[in-house]
Amino acid sequence: MLIFNKKALLQDHLATAIAAGTSIGFVPTMGALHSGHLSLMQQSVNQNKITVVSIFVNPTQFNNPDDLKKYPRTLEADAAKIKTLSDDIIVFAPEVDEMYDGNTTSQHYNFDGLENQMEGAHRPGHFDGVGTIVKKLFDIVTPTNAYFGEKDFQQLQIVKKLVVKNNMPINIVGCAISREPNGLAMSSRNERLTAAEKEDAAFIYQTLQEAKNKFAESSITTVKDYVAHAFAAHPEYKTDYFEIAPEDTLEPATVKENTKYRAFIAVFLGNVRLIDNISLN
Repeated sequence: MLIFNKKALLQDHLATAIAAGTSIGFVPTMGALHSGHLSLMQQSVNQNKITVVSIFVNPTQFNNPDDLKKYPRTLEADAAKIKTLSDDIIVFAPEVDEMYDGNTTSQHYNFDGLENQMEGAHRPGHFDGVGTIVKKLFDIVTPTNAYFGEKDFQQLQIVKKLVVKNNMPINIVGCAISREPNGLAMSSRNERLTAAEKEDAAFIYQTLQEAKNKFAESSITTVKDYVAHAFAAHPEYKTDYFEIAPEDTLEPATVKENTKYRAFIAVFLGNVRLIDNISLN
């Protein structure tokens, strides 16, 4: 397995493949890999001649310094997990100064309003950080296809918008959410949950499933009231937001129309912030 820490060395290695038009799949991650990440990598391996995986904890997308400090960094274990899939996957694991050239600031982006909803409203500057690092990584790797999980559905839509606005010839592939046996959406943050909390967190997806059932026959207001009361009965949770929104605009919906809707939730369980979403139709 090849592991690069310098962007110039990675670009030199990929240059021949790029010149020959070889398909390159790219899976950007922040490490602390789990089965969900590995499923993205497997899809890339299946669909491309070359797969590159980045492992980089991006400081500019954290609006909470304590969250950044606590984020797990497990490069050696991550490399071992990747190796179980293929020895041919290329890993790019740069330092912060390598990516930001000593100036760790984010560029401001306009994603046509997508950045102002949900995660953007609750985590100021988050999507500027996401856009900045994804654009940098795309410029370095120049992938044919890039793979993102639907757990971060808002991020997925923003990356698609980033590619369109920058005229980048990259196909963005959204991949289904990977879940624990109890339904909890897989996330690197889950490692910070106790065993009891991880089991209790099944309630999040159970509530989303019931919200989907109610959405088929009830108003949006009724569904939102149900979710609010469900979590109010479980004081171990603190709800950040619950929204129902069209998949294309992500703007909070009040009346159902002929469009694809998704329910989005962010909650704190203990000190760990968890997000999830579900397609409603």
